[in-house]
Amino acid sequence: MKIATYNVNGINGRLPVLLRWLKIAKPDIVCLQELKAPDDRFPRKELQAAGYGAAWHGQRSWNGVAILARGATPVLTRRGLPYDPDDSHSRYIEAAVNGILIGCLYLPNGNPAPGPKWEYKLRWFERLHEYAAELLALDVPVALVGDYNVMPTELDVYKPERWVDDALFRPEVREAFHALVQQGWTDAIRKLHPDEQIFTFWDYFRNAWGRNAGLRLDHFLLSPALAERLQIGEVDKQVRGWEHASDHAPVWIELTD
Repeated sequence: MKIATYNVNGINGRLPVLLRWLKIAKPDIVCLQELKAPDDRFPRKELQAAGYGAAWHGQRSWNGVAILARGATPVLTRRGLPYDPDDSHSRYIEAAVNGILIGCLYLPNGNPAPGPKWEYKLRWFERLHEYAAELLALDVPVALVGDYNVMPTELDVYKPERWVDDALFRPEVREAFHALVQQGWTDAIRKLHPDEQIFTFWDYFRNAWGRNAGLRLDHFLLSPALAERLQIGEVDKQVRGWEHASDHAPVWIELTD
């Protein structure tokens, strides 16, 4: 089983890129972030024509997450992260697909830090910690997949000394990510590539793609039952170089059936 995550940075504007990649890569499950489209503008018919059913949680202009399943329809179990009924951001969706509970998330950026956006990021992380512990307690196969907006280690960032005060790399968010892993989750890509510098995002500015000045922001956290099935995982870096591509590249893992 092949599971992928892809921050599309605007699903309708990047739809040709997404469809081209789906046709080539053929993932079984895909988590998408930054749809930047309300629910009624989600391209359900185009994705169905490509062979994918979908569950989505959209938002006009910002945020938005979706789960795609090849040849199936995801069974929606949750829209929105719990513990804050006033949170209006579309950043979490959850569905059952092929015997796995998939949580697709888009964690807040948090910049500028300090400030209100930074505080919101930390609160969101706290809510994620609490809910992730509940998911682990279910003792079912679970994957928390998406754009975490965190570089967990210095291996995950080009020139880490330039990012020490950024909300993506400040000690508080790295500690929050590591505390999440310590609940019992496995960081799949780092597990497979323990000593390799791996990037999933390259900014549009300062020729970041050409210089390979990237960041690893997109992660798979696997429950113990899924971690045992982990086989391989890679970044489809070439997609970042396609015309009109997102600033993220798709990332994928394969699990034994």
